[in-house]
Amino acid sequence: MRTLLALFLVLGSPAGLFAADPPKPVKVFILAGQSKMEGKAKMSLVDYQAAQPATRDLFKHWQKDGKWLERDDVWIKFLDRKGKLTVGYGSPKCIGPELEFGAVVGDRYDEPVLLIKTAWGGRSLARDFRPPSAGLPADALLEKMLADLKKQKGKENATLDDVKKPFGASYREMLAEVNGTLADLKKHFPDYKGQGYEIAGFVWLQGWNDMINADATAEYTANLTHFIREVRKDFKSPKLPFVIGQMGVDGLTPSAGVKKFKDAQADVMKVEEFKGNVALVKTDAFWDTDAEAVFKKGWRENIDEWNKVGSDFPYHYLGSAKTTLKMGRAFGDAIIELRGEKK
Repeated sequence: MRTLLALFLVLGSPAGLFAADPPKPVKVFILAGQSKMEGKAKMSLVDYQAAQPATRDLFKHWQKDGKWLERDDVWIKFLDRKGKLTVGYGSPKCIGPELEFGAVVGDRYDEPVLLIKTAWGGRSLARDFRPPSAGLPADALLEKMLADLKKQKGKENATLDDVKKPFGASYREMLAEVNGTLADLKKHFPDYKGQGYEIAGFVWLQGWNDMINADATAEYTANLTHFIREVRKDFKSPKLPFVIGQMGVDGLTPSAGVKKFKDAQADVMKVEEFKGNVALVKTDAFWDTDAEAVFKKGWRENIDEWNKVGSDFPYHYLGSAKTTLKMGRAFGDAIIELRGEKK
C-alpha cells in the first residue's frame, strides 16, 4: 500500500500507473482532380481579406497575432510539398480546398489526419484519369487521333502506342503518389508513430477539360462510375466515402454547356451501389458574385477593386478565397456525413 501511495505522489495520478493508450491509426483523405483542386486563390488576396472586418472571420481560426498557424494534428502532402497543414498548399502562393477541408476533419477527429493531394491542371477523366475498367476509346477514334498527331511537326513517325500511352497516366500517377506516401509515412512525417492508417475518404474536384469536349461530356457519367469503383478496388475499401465536387463555374446561371456537364456528374448519383456512400457537393452555391461583377466590368481597368475580391479567371472560380474556403468546408462536412459521424 505504501508503495502504491509513493507512486501516486510521484506520478501525480493513478493514470500514470498504467501505459498510455496506443495512438489511433492516422485518418487519410485523398484529394484529387485538376487545377481547381490544386487551388488558385492567391495568397495576396487571402492576406488582404484576412485583415478586413467584412471577411476576417473566415480566416480567424488560421491566424494568431496576425501570423498564419500550422496544425500539428493535420499533415499534408501535395506532390513535392509536405508538412503541417497551413496556407500555401494550393498552386504556388495559393490556397485550395485542402485548407478548410483539413480544418473540418482535423476538428472532428482526435487521431492525426493526413491529406494526400494529387492534382494536376489540364487533365481529363476521358484520357488522363481514365480508369482501367473504362477501357480505351473505340479503334476508329484512336486512329483519328493518330492521324491528327502525325500532322504535328516532329510527330510524323508517331505510332498507335504513342496515342494510347496518355490514357490513364494520371490515374496511375495518383496511385503511385498515394501508395508511395503511405509506404514511407515516417520519412515524410516524423511525428508518425507507426500506428497504421485508415483511408477514410476521397474527394474529386475535376471536370473542365471534359466539359469543353462534347465526346468527353457524353461519356463522363460512365467514366466517373468506373473511376469510383476502381479507386475503391485499388485502395481496398469497397464503400470508401467518395465526394464529387460538382462543377460550379457561372454560379447559379450556367451556360448550356456547363449545365449539361453538371447533369452528367449528377447522374452518377443514380447508380444504386453509390447510394449512401457517394455525395455530390454543388459548388455553384459558393460562386463569388462580388468577384464576378468586377471581372465582368473589366478587372484590368479596375485592378485595385479586383485585388480585393478575386485573383484568377472564371474557370478557376475567379481565384476567390471565399469560394475556395467554402468548398473545402462543404467537402469536409460531406465526408463526415457519409461516414455517419456527423455531430
